[in-house]
Amino acid sequence: MSDAHPLFTDPGFAARHGELARGYGHTEDPTDPAEVLAMPIVLHIPKSDPPARSAVLEAAAVATVTLCLDPRVGPDADGVPGPWQHPFRAWNDARIRKVSRRARGAHWRAAQDVPGVTVDHAQAQARALVPGPVGALDPRISRLQIGGTDLPADEPGPPPADVPVLWVNASLGMTVGKSAAQVGHASMLFAGALDVDSARAWAAAGFRCAVRDAGTDRWAELLTRVDAGTAVAVRDAGYTEVAPGSVTVVAAVS
Repeated sequence: MSDAHPLFTDPGFAARHGELARGYGHTEDPTDPAEVLAMPIVLHIPKSDPPARSAVLEAAAVATVTLCLDPRVGPDADGVPGPWQHPFRAWNDARIRKVSRRARGAHWRAAQDVPGVTVDHAQAQARALVPGPVGALDPRISRLQIGGTDLPADEPGPPPADVPVLWVNASLGMTVGKSAAQVGHASMLFAGALDVDSARAWAAAGFRCAVRDAGTDRWAELLTRVDAGTAVAVRDAGYTEVAPGSVTVVAAVS
């Protein structure tokens, strides 16, 4: 496979994928709320001509899984830890909390200097940042607004064939920020549920995926697939917007 995409020959990919495959939530929350770990997701939402909601959510999902499998979150070929390995693994051992914030103009440009991964997709942009304690958030990010801006539902059409679809539970009425965090959960859980070769292939395709809203009938069918083990569900802890245990997103191949 000498002509393969670099991710197919990357010796550290299997180890990074293994971190996702073993799941999360292995450690208890710290007693100090300021030490709770979270991954910030910054959504670029300009005041004029904002992007489509579905495109923003797709960008957030791709940015999240891209960071989770970035070479910097694992050891290199010689076993030397990457610069993001310790904070990422500490976060992945906890509850994989994510907090979405919006930015525009100079604040969006400043966010590019905070360690993370930016994805440009269908005129939308999102940046997933290296996780860390919520009480030690970089001031360039802590000043960004969490709520207050939403995007209207759009109609992007049927999802492309043969790509993972992250189906959002439309009945919950989640804001774009909450939805971005949930599809971010879904993309990394989906990657972890794949075997390593399938995960490599998805990575080589740029983690291409689609985000769509699921109505009542579609949602019922998706939950049947979750029970059958052919789809991956995100169950929210219920800290914001939805009740604890709510299934917010189901990831499945279309």
